[in-house]
Amino acid sequence: MTTVRYCVNGKLVNGIAPTNRGFAYGDGVFRTMRLLNGELQDWPLHYQTLVADCSKIQIVCPSAELLMQEFKYFMASASEAEVQFSILKIIITRGEGARGYAPPAVSEPTRVLILSPLPAYPAEIYAQGIALYTCQTRLAHQPLLAGIKHLNRLENVLARAELKDPRFFDGLLRDYDDHVIEAVSGNLFIRKDGLVMTPVLESCGVAGVMRQKILDWYKTQRQTVLVTTLTMQDLLSAEAIVIVNSVYGVLQVSHIDEQAVSTNHWAKELRSQLHYVTH
Repeated sequence: MTTVRYCVNGKLVNGIAPTNRGFAYGDGVFRTMRLLNGELQDWPLHYQTLVADCSKIQIVCPSAELLMQEFKYFMASASEAEVQFSILKIIITRGEGARGYAPPAVSEPTRVLILSPLPAYPAEIYAQGIALYTCQTRLAHQPLLAGIKHLNRLENVLARAELKDPRFFDGLLRDYDDHVIEAVSGNLFIRKDGLVMTPVLESCGVAGVMRQKILDWYKTQRQTVLVTTLTMQDLLSAEAIVIVNSVYGVLQVSHIDEQAVSTNHWAKELRSQLHYVTH
């Protein structure tokens, strides 16, 4: 598959109206998930998160049944390659609206499905780990939007534009208090002093589905994950660092900028426990 395909409100089209509030104001949310052998990976958890994110910005999330019906219709025309290995992005916007910030009193949410090729990640990033670049772009504090994967992602766009050196797989994002929050495209966990830790996301950042899966897995093992503030020094002195998202899964961090950091087999262990397929 070499092209990206779209489905908007159950129709195979390639665009939405410019008056759509998702386009005009970023008034909406989205989630990205892997398609493996025709099945959406972790769909129940992704849908649960979509509902929660929509609720936080007062959008009524379409039902799971409707979204799944449109997904099946969309995939009926898919190629074999698309069925086997793709990425599905689901966008929910508030829908059409007149000029002005005020949300319409009554609105019909717009549903967008976007099918894209699964990136061809080189095998060595799973075997050897990856390097992170410390971005100068900072995340602003906005507790009302913290954790939500909303459509206003300009901070991430600016941060990703800093990654001009191909040695770096992703960027590291901090807030204005110098706390490490996340990677540009995923969440992070560290092992330090015998504990598993992940940044608290009360003021900014995105609470990803893979992050939740890892938190849930440790809970089933009766192991505590400390959700707390982390600094660069915490990362540089950690026993291991991983970054996670629903597309590449779990990756070990081997370098931050030019500095090597401690590594072990933690990422491999997590991929095994979560049954993540690396291809």
